[in-house]
Amino acid sequence: MKKLFLVIGAPGSGKTTDASMIAENNDGITHYSTGDMLRAEVASGSQLGATIDSFISKGNLVPLDIVIDTVVSAIKNCDDNVILIDGFPRSTEQMEALDKVLNNEAGIELTSVIEVYVSEETAKDRVLDRARGADDNEEVFYNRMKVYTEPLEAIQKFYTDKGLLKVIDGERTIEAIVSDMEEFIKANA
Repeated sequence: MKKLFLVIGAPGSGKTTDASMIAENNDGITHYSTGDMLRAEVASGSQLGATIDSFISKGNLVPLDIVIDTVVSAIKNCDDNVILIDGFPRSTEQMEALDKVLNNEAGIELTSVIEVYVSEETAKDRVLDRARGADDNEEVFYNRMKVYTEPLEAIQKFYTDKGLLKVIDGERTIEAIVSDMEEFIKANA
């Protein structure tokens, strides 16, 4: 049985860094960043990559079928039994589509959704300080933040009602955040 942990958080919350550090420190845990998987497709120069880029470059969501196929195939093709996927779900449609897929997949259990909480001010400072690419500017940040926060309450409620939501304070040091998250994952894997 594969144990799936979804890691959500605002742009700049540190979710990708946190999850990748946990995977690096623990055999048997694999981490996928939805954003990295989509950016890799863009970098490949494929037609699909060009389609994805037309959404990402504006800070908008990539179409549902592309994201779901990307996430589900990553889970199915993973050799490890504990999988962390960050940056997903980003919409109620993604959440519902994943829920539907997982209800039909006997070998995958959604163990928890971990929200790395940071204030909008902290998120903005971190994103603008790192400025990795063209999508890291103030205008795109505010659009990404809006895209993140609009469905957040519904996503939180959905996973809280299922007893799956765990909120971690992302305003602390990276060591404290990773330690808390790692402890939680190991206790539930």
